[in-house]
Amino acid sequence: MSDMFALSNQQERKEFLAKTVEAFAERAHQHDAEGSFPHENFTTLKSIRYPGLSVPKEYGGKGISLTELLELQEIIAKADGSTALAIGWHMGIIMTLGEKRTWDDEVYREVVSDVIENGALLNNAASELATGSPTRGGKPETTAVKVDGGYEITGRKTFTTLAPTLDYFVVSAAIEGSDEVGNFLIRRDLDGVAVKNTWDTLGMRATGSDDLILNRVIVRDKDYVETLTPGFKDAAGWLLHIPVTYLGIATAALSYSASAANNHSPNSIDGTIADLPNVQQKIGEAELLRVRNRHFLYAVSKKWDESSNEERNNMKLELGAVKHSVVNDAQTIVDLSMRVVGARSLATGNPLGRYYRDVRAGLHNPPMDDMTITQLAKATFERNP
Repeated sequence: MSDMFALSNQQERKEFLAKTVEAFAERAHQHDAEGSFPHENFTTLKSIRYPGLSVPKEYGGKGISLTELLELQEIIAKADGSTALAIGWHMGIIMTLGEKRTWDDEVYREVVSDVIENGALLNNAASELATGSPTRGGKPETTAVKVDGGYEITGRKTFTTLAPTLDYFVVSAAIEGSDEVGNFLIRRDLDGVAVKNTWDTLGMRATGSDDLILNRVIVRDKDYVETLTPGFKDAAGWLLHIPVTYLGIATAALSYSASAANNHSPNSIDGTIADLPNVQQKIGEAELLRVRNRHFLYAVSKKWDESSNEERNNMKLELGAVKHSVVNDAQTIVDLSMRVVGARSLATGNPLGRYYRDVRAGLHNPPMDDMTITQLAKATFERNP
C-alpha cells in the first residue's frame, strides 16, 4: 500500500483515500453491533501516513488546508462515521496547534515527529462527569500538583475519544494552590495512566470514547503546555471536522436509499419505486438539504483558509451556525432516507439504523445548539439597537 505523503495533489489524495476506506464500510456494521473499536482502520490510516497530513510543512508534514482536511474527512465519514469523528479530533488539534504555536516549540516538534514517523495519535481529554462539557466553563476536578521538575496529575476524564489507541493525551487540570487551569501533555506509557472501557452508547459506538484514569502521573515541567481560561474558546475552524462527519453519514444514508429505490420493484407497480412522486419528493428534499449544507460548510471553511488570524477571530458565529445547520439537517436527511426504504430500514443489519443513531450523536458535540442560538440572537440584537 502506498502512502498519502507521496501523492502530489488533493484530487489524488481523495481518490486514494476513497479506495482505501472501502474496507472501513465493510467492517462498520460489525464494530457497531459489538461496540468494539476498529483498530484495523487506524492501522490502515497509519500505514498510509494519514495522521501527519495536517502537520505544518515546516515541521515535516503536508500542511493541508482546512478545506482539504474536510474533503478527506467527508470521504472517511461516508464509509464509517465513528472512524471519521475519532481521527478528526487528532487531525484538527494537530492542525490548530501548528497554526497558533501555543505550545513550546520543542514539545510540539517531539509530538509531530512521532506523528509523521510512526503515525502517533493525540487527542484532548477535557470532559469530566462533574463538570460536563468543557465549553460550559466548569473547573476540572483533575488536579496538577507541582513537584520537583514537573507536575503530578490525578483525575478521571470521560469521553476520551480514540482512547484505545492514543499515544498522547492533552489533559486539562486545575493547578493546586492557584486559580489556574492548564493543559498537560501526557504520554500513554507513563506510570499511572490507564484507560477503562466505559463507552457503550446508541450512536458512534466505535469511537472508543472511554474514560482516562490518571493516578499520580508525573510529567515534565515543559509538558505543562498551555494555560487555559475556563469557558473561553477562540474561534476554532478545525472543529468543522464535526459537521463534515455528520454530512458524510447523511450522504451515505441518502445514497443507500436512492440505490434501494432504484432497485426495488414491487409487483403492484410498473418500474421501480424511484418512479413514484412521493419517493421522488423525499429524495429531492433530502438532496436539497445535503447540497445546501455542503455549500454552507465549504464556503465557511474556504473563508477560514483565506482569512487572517484577526478575521478568523470574528468567525465564531459562522462556525457555530454551520455545525448547528449541518447536524440538525443531517438528521432530517437520514429520516427521509429511512422513509423511502420503509420498514426494512429498521432491520438490524440495515445500515440506515446505524446512520440514524450516529447522526444523533452530533447534538452532543461542541458547540451546543442552545449556545449557538443564544449567541446568534445576541448578535442580532446588537446589530439592531
